[in-house]
Amino acid sequence: MSDIAQGLADPPHDSQHLFRSVLEAFSHPGRIVSLRDAPAAADPLSRAATAFVLTLVDRDTPLWLAPAFDTAPVRDFVRFHTGAPIAARPADALFAVLASERLPSLDGFPIGTDPYPDRSATLIIELPSLTGGTQRWWRGPGIETRECVALAGLPDRFWTEWAANRALFPCGLDLVFASGSDLIALPRSIAVES
Repeated sequence: MSDIAQGLADPPHDSQHLFRSVLEAFSHPGRIVSLRDAPAAADPLSRAATAFVLTLVDRDTPLWLAPAFDTAPVRDFVRFHTGAPIAARPADALFAVLASERLPSLDGFPIGTDPYPDRSATLIIELPSLTGGTQRWWRGPGIETRECVALAGLPDRFWTEWAANRALFPCGLDLVFASGSDLIALPRSIAVES
């Protein structure tokens, strides 16, 4: 077994603090939330993606890792710190960590069912930056009027897939974009316009 990266220094306290930050991001879609005191990254994951995994993934939530992150050190880190099973296929995952440069189609992940829309996957997408990309306007719950967001590194097809995902509401995927120690949440209820 390889050397396992350190997790949270004070798991009960740190996970509560990080969970509140994740809730803040989902409560205010499009707002960049900086994770103060985020744990060291489980390379090649960012610090924000590492914090998200340590906070929300557990033995009852299968995690799928995109090929860029499906390494022995990341697998060992996830198993040791969270106990989460590593899903063999996107369709088996409740959480997934994806790389923007080889972003798979969104339609391969669980979207929930009408009686159980909460049985959908949450995708963590690593980006080079949460700013500097093409500006898009987000609107919906948690946004007063609309929010201008300029995520860098997403393929153009992503936004067409997002519109199809949003049309599935109340089913559909929830997304978190991570870069460095920062994250932005994009819940399934949010409309995105050019």
